[in-house]
Amino acid sequence: MADVATLSALTATPHANPFPGEEPKVVRLALDAGERVDPHRHPDRQIVCYLLSGRMELDLDEETHELAAGDLIRFDGRREVSPRGVEDCEALLVLAPRSSE
Repeated sequence: MADVATLSALTATPHANPFPGEEPKVVRLALDAGERVDPHRHPDRQIVCYLLSGRMELDLDEETHELAAGDLIRFDGRREVSPRGVEDCEALLVLAPRSSE
């Protein structure tokens, strides 16, 4: 079986989940220019963020990464993360369960 979803149909903001309850967790993140998600962690996850459109600053602990449309970043969910829209932006995030270490 295959599940199909379109990003344009996901209207919840800033987060929308195309496949609720499924692994890996997939989230569409849409931020307006200047909008920020408060710092937080996903300690049981590895995260991949693909910026679909716009520009974003992604704070990871004490580092800030400037992302433009088409950029892809991967990071450990134990790091404190806080994305901010530099411009209106949309990203697709995949939060995969951490493999046993």
